[in-house]
Amino acid sequence: MNPLPDFHLEVYFSRWEFAAKHVLAASDAQTLTLGELLALGTAADRSEFERLGLGYTPTWGGDALREAIAGTYEQLEPEHILCFAGAQEGLYWLMLECAGPGDHVLLTVPNYQSMEATALATGAQVTGLVLDPANDWALDLDAVKRALRPSTKLIAVNFPNNPSGAVPDQATFQALVDLCEERSIRLFCDEVHRGLELDPGRRLPQAADLSPYAVSLNVMSKSYGLAGLRVGWLASRDRSLLERLERRKHYTSICNSGPSEFLATFALRYGEAIQARNRAILQANLPQFDAFFANWPDLFEWQPPQGGCICFPRYRGSDGVETFCRELVEQAGVLLAPASLFRSTLAETPRDRFRIGLGRSAPAPALAAFDQFLDRKHR
Repeated sequence: MNPLPDFHLEVYFSRWEFAAKHVLAASDAQTLTLGELLALGTAADRSEFERLGLGYTPTWGGDALREAIAGTYEQLEPEHILCFAGAQEGLYWLMLECAGPGDHVLLTVPNYQSMEATALATGAQVTGLVLDPANDWALDLDAVKRALRPSTKLIAVNFPNNPSGAVPDQATFQALVDLCEERSIRLFCDEVHRGLELDPGRRLPQAADLSPYAVSLNVMSKSYGLAGLRVGWLASRDRSLLERLERRKHYTSICNSGPSEFLATFALRYGEAIQARNRAILQANLPQFDAFFANWPDLFEWQPPQGGCICFPRYRGSDGVETFCRELVEQAGVLLAPASLFRSTLAETPRDRFRIGLGRSAPAPALAAFDQFLDRKHR
């Protein structure tokens, strides 16, 4: 395995995420407190949590958890689920299992850096599938077909996309699934932002439901807003693949935290209600962001997310987005994620954009501080 580069977003977040007063770069929905989560259940549920033993859990994930996760899919059973300590662990091992020297991988650009960096670290040849902002970040299926090689083993996509919030139309996505199945190519779909689409028609089916060649990645962190549980999973009807990945997991987390598994299982029982609550927060926030950006039309090109709670607006200021974001957090305590954190080595990516998150509750103070900063700088 080749050396991994610094994870630019995480290095940046380690400096600012817990130091900035206003975090507008977050990619997750507003979290619940432990009390708020348990209040969804009964006194018996709370008592069961308090009696929970603090021993090891199964490497695959507990039966109750995998049953709850499988219930979020149409075609999958608990045997088709392998749990991990967050989504990152599953993504890491999937790439190392499914790609290597002599293989060819296609993946969407821009992206969450670890998808690209891990694919390159395997020694595979990797090609970027560019989502073009000039074309509404659309997935170009013809470009996918042109990029295919006899050695193409894996196509990795991320929808809703991080950082753009883009979601392909359902016909294009189904055509991608069909293409992979026809060519016996593994399709890996990072779906961690799925579930916050304000337009239900934009919500894609989960790839693992559509094809035995597909693997879906998800987590409790994003649409459920329960990032602190650190519970993620891979879902696939290819049981032999999951068995190989389970052996790899023995070298990292081995198993998940018992309390986290209990709480994730509990949360999934009320998953639709939790996601609906988070969509309501996003729905309430969106007019505030629309109004903010409408007040600065010369500085920003604004487009809300098609799915998820993040998007990638354009900054038009002459100082450049990197300087702008640095001064904003240093002087006003407002954290955005500049374009450099999503740069790709595979293709040209926008240099004048920043990621912003709309999923946290009560954004008015952050937007006010943002507005005051711009007033001082430009008026």
